[in-house]
Amino acid sequence: MNAQQIRTEYLKFFEERGHTVIPRAKLIPYNDPSTLFTGSGMQPLIPYLLGEEHPGGVRLVDSQTCIRAQDIEEVGDNTHTTFFEMLGNWSLGDYFKEQQIRWFFEFLTEKVGIDPNKLYVTCFIGDEANGIPRDDEAAAIWQQVFKEKGIEAGIAEIGSQADGDKRGIKPGERIFFYDDGENWWSRNGGIKTTPIGDPCGPDSEVFYDFGEQNHNPEAGLSHPASDGGRFMEIGNQVFMQYRRNDDGSFSPLDKQNVDYGGGLERIAAAAIDSPDVYKISLLWPIIEKLEALSGKSYEANTNAMRVIADHLRGATFLAVDGVKPSNKEQGYVMRRLLRRAIRFAFDLGIEQNFLEGVVPVIADLYVEDYPEVKAARDEVIAVLVKEEKAFRQTLRKGLKQMERYTQGGLTGEELFTLYDTFGFPVELSTEEAYKRDIVLSKAWREEFDAKMKQQRERSQTAAKGVFKGGLGGQTLQHKKYHTATHLMYQALRDVLGDHVVQHGSNITEERLRFDFSHPEKVTLEQIKQVEDIVNEQIAKDLKVSYAEYPTEVARGEMGALGQFGDRYGDTVKVYTMIADSEEEPFSFEICGGPHVDHTLQLFEDGKKFKITKEESSSAGIRRIKAILA
Repeated sequence: MNAQQIRTEYLKFFEERGHTVIPRAKLIPYNDPSTLFTGSGMQPLIPYLLGEEHPGGVRLVDSQTCIRAQDIEEVGDNTHTTFFEMLGNWSLGDYFKEQQIRWFFEFLTEKVGIDPNKLYVTCFIGDEANGIPRDDEAAAIWQQVFKEKGIEAGIAEIGSQADGDKRGIKPGERIFFYDDGENWWSRNGGIKTTPIGDPCGPDSEVFYDFGEQNHNPEAGLSHPASDGGRFMEIGNQVFMQYRRNDDGSFSPLDKQNVDYGGGLERIAAAAIDSPDVYKISLLWPIIEKLEALSGKSYEANTNAMRVIADHLRGATFLAVDGVKPSNKEQGYVMRRLLRRAIRFAFDLGIEQNFLEGVVPVIADLYVEDYPEVKAARDEVIAVLVKEEKAFRQTLRKGLKQMERYTQGGLTGEELFTLYDTFGFPVELSTEEAYKRDIVLSKAWREEFDAKMKQQRERSQTAAKGVFKGGLGGQTLQHKKYHTATHLMYQALRDVLGDHVVQHGSNITEERLRFDFSHPEKVTLEQIKQVEDIVNEQIAKDLKVSYAEYPTEVARGEMGALGQFGDRYGDTVKVYTMIADSEEEPFSFEICGGPHVDHTLQLFEDGKKFKITKEESSSAGIRRIKAILA
């Protein structure tokens, strides 16, 4: 199977086993300020793993596009990508280890056709001090499914990756027990750092063996969790079966959940027995296009072509999801991806505009499976080509700026300014300096690296929340602002008209931000009207509740509001806010939650709703910021 076929078959396989196929979430998280991007398949499902009911039921499956911006500098080897797809299936209090392990093993070996002799698995070794036993249950299931294939799966107890690097694999071993550094899941990592009240539990990872010839001995001896290149993780099954108590102990959850996530690109690489993920059907056509444009081979220019293929794929999907290049937040990361791609294209000798040749190749890889890519194809190409043209002008400005840095030689800080302000890559800066006989300070590399480190640390503040910070939206303050957003949405429509449609929102514990369609500036008088309506409704102590409806009914005859451009499954959750004394709700809106139970909770501590800023977001779109103070 190629990658596209694996995605299709995976969704079909679990749908046949009672799972609802849910659409991918956008790369920009909805109402989660703790992270810039959707960085894992689990991230959009967090509220449901914590106990909320999902409109799709208790068995779910999807393929989720993800971006991990902190991996940008790692791209160029055979496995790292900033953009990837996670195949995921979930059991919300339904099936558990037996079905999950069997189904995933069946999918890999019977559907994808992977040789079971090439598969190795890991389980949790237990933590006696915290009363958590070794996961013998999962190991026994794995032994049985391997045995049914005629494979005796011996058990190895290693403890940690460092132990494994020294010990390696012994003959017959196929199931490896590791400590909480490898095989325990909580949103903050290990056993000791599991937050009070959080669900957590052991996980069981699946690895594909590319053979000892692919192992780098500098990494120590090979074993599944080693970094030597022989093994590649292709799936992780998290078994949420515990909760950490107030006293730090752990107790079993009443409802146990399963979360499986596996990289589509990695499974596709295993399917063709290639340790190079760039040779799969979702990446190789991009490489072939780069070879044609440059007249150079992949084998001789591997690093540059990998960076370009990965970065342009990520930038393309960001554009599909509405992101545009800018100098802040998601737009900054998008711009950085594009500029790195253009710089590496320069290394290949592709100095002419090339995105209009490459981006259509990328889009065409996804149009059959993601209708939103097909719908946005022409606009995406136009956005990216425009950025390329602008950057090539920026390069010229960077060269002019460099000419000013001639007295005393180029310092690392000046090189960083050329990079950060003018988008001028340091490799081009130093090369140009040599051409012009501009002296580089002796410590330029250390100075430049120090500035880059500072920048990376700043950008990773948000990236650290790729999953671990994803529970931020569950706090009471966040729920208050989420509820206030619904009230303001309806108030805006009451004051400005029914043409007002939500185009995005961002909610933190300090404020709400709301984008909406409106052709002109909202006047101070209109702002005051909106504030008065919201505060009046809060004071009525509206009851907040939700129910699930068929999507067509909710959006059609029932008239529930939703966000422009959002894609929904067959059923949706609709929140109603209504006063006990009234027959019609004030707010009736499609949303995943969470919210307070009664609006009067927003007035705790004597606070009122207040709009602090109104401005233009883009053509025809206004932006409001508001607080409870």
